[in-house]
Amino acid sequence: MENIAEGRVPGATEGKAPSDVAGGGEHLSKSNEDYIESIYRIMREEGGERGVRSVDVAEQLDVSKASVNKAVTTLRNAGYVEQNRYGRIQLTDSGVSYARRVWRCHRMLRSFLERDLGVDPKTADAEACLMEHALSADTQDRWLAYLEKQGIQVEE
Repeated sequence: MENIAEGRVPGATEGKAPSDVAGGGEHLSKSNEDYIESIYRIMREEGGERGVRSVDVAEQLDVSKASVNKAVTTLRNAGYVEQNRYGRIQLTDSGVSYARRVWRCHRMLRSFLERDLGVDPKTADAEACLMEHALSADTQDRWLAYLEKQGIQVEE
């Protein structure tokens, strides 16, 4: 069985948006989902126990630091992030759950586009980023089940 590494989401609740599954505040916009996913990815890559710097998020997403600060305010108000006194950003438990789901969906879509449809990796990654925000949790779970039947695991 093929294994696609980098972040597993525990069992999801059928038909729920990522925010419902995460137990957090509101459902986020595509843009804010990109920010929470970026924070999560940086935390995983750098072992972000101390949190991540907004400049690192800005660099990864190719946006301004002011845009990151605005998104962090929205994410903090929704209960998905906290900021320590040094300005480092930490995901709350509900933020981690939400971000894991978005990141796992991204990897699932990217894998499907590359492996099953033969899309080149750069295009597959960009298009997965666009598509991940449009799928319900139920559709994501069904797609994941389909891939698992094909011998493909999308997990940590």
